[in-house]
Amino acid sequence: MKIGVVSNLYPPDARGGAELVAQRVACALYERGHKVFVLTTQPYNGLHSLSPHIKERTVEAIYRFYPMNFYYLRQDHGVPFPIRALWHLMDLVNPFSRSAVRQVIQNENPDVIITHNLKGIGVSIGSEIQRRDVLHVHTLHDVQLSVPSGLLMVGNENGWVNRSFLRRLYERLVLKEIDKPDLIISPSKYLADFYRERGMFCDSRLEVIPNPLPCHNNAILPRERIDGITRFLYVGQLEDHKGVSVMLDAFDELGDGVELHVAGEGSLAEVIAHRAENDGRVRYYGFVSFEHVLDLLKMSDCVLVPSICYENSPTVIYESMLVGVPVIASRVGGVPEIVQDGETGLLVTAGDRQSIIEAMKRIHNERVAWHEKAGAIREKSKDYSIDNYVKRLEKLILELT
Repeated sequence: MKIGVVSNLYPPDARGGAELVAQRVACALYERGHKVFVLTTQPYNGLHSLSPHIKERTVEAIYRFYPMNFYYLRQDHGVPFPIRALWHLMDLVNPFSRSAVRQVIQNENPDVIITHNLKGIGVSIGSEIQRRDVLHVHTLHDVQLSVPSGLLMVGNENGWVNRSFLRRLYERLVLKEIDKPDLIISPSKYLADFYRERGMFCDSRLEVIPNPLPCHNNAILPRERIDGITRFLYVGQLEDHKGVSVMLDAFDELGDGVELHVAGEGSLAEVIAHRAENDGRVRYYGFVSFEHVLDLLKMSDCVLVPSICYENSPTVIYESMLVGVPVIASRVGGVPEIVQDGETGLLVTAGDRQSIIEAMKRIHNERVAWHEKAGAIREKSKDYSIDNYVKRLEKLILELT
């Protein structure tokens, strides 16, 4: 088959797990003999960047273009609310994005296009794909097709914005522009239920398929160490909605015998860097590659996922399982679907500092016992192999053709 993959960001330009999932699926489909191309964005770089052009060939072709909007997706930090609102409206109907996908479809003549996050590349790409009579598979990653920011905070579910007519209006506009994908893939039952309860995508086939792990060499992945220091690891966006501030407050209560290793970027990066300079127990690495993440995982005793927003299916949890490292994660969204409390990790109350402290102390005090569970945790990761994922994806696509 000729398969297109559309994602608002695509490695090496990435800031979350959705882009890694898009890349893993594209590469796995290519390795299974399909002809694969990718359409994604880039920052503005002269007039030539306004139309899609091939920049890499890690799969057959990776097209990048600048979707002419008020700012590039990754330049949103500090943008005033009125400009953000206009950006979201433009992103819904962006004619430049429609033109880009139309041009690429004409060049490639695909059998199917799999879209991932469309916020930042253009939601109306969905209806354009269907207008060109191409099979359309859309993969959900968060709540951003209902909540423009993509953030639904724990405890603020019934805030005025979430209850207002503006949200309903936005959802109607989204459904008009993305239209009716032939297939919706949700990595978690939580997210599938979230959209169906909002009355969205009711005319599309919906399947729950957990996110895939990358291809890997089992021989190099087992954890390498156990000593007197308990090393906690955080990998991800350094933002308050990810629970980073709560995590730092909890860590302060642990005393000696523990370390906190942090990898990622975001508005709290300077806070983390300052802590690392003044607290010998804290290490900060900045943004790191997947290979570096694996190295950090192998030297860690526990991964922290202390989000205070509703999560879908965090990629770092799957990666932790791959190496056999337990996680401490907030009991929100789709997280309880992949973390078995007491077996592959510990679930805590989102935003509850004391709950996180108790879980971290438990990992510290039971470090040897958790290390002995590494094999069982790694065994669980086999449920999420990329091979299983693409085989099921292929089967579903064939059923729809």
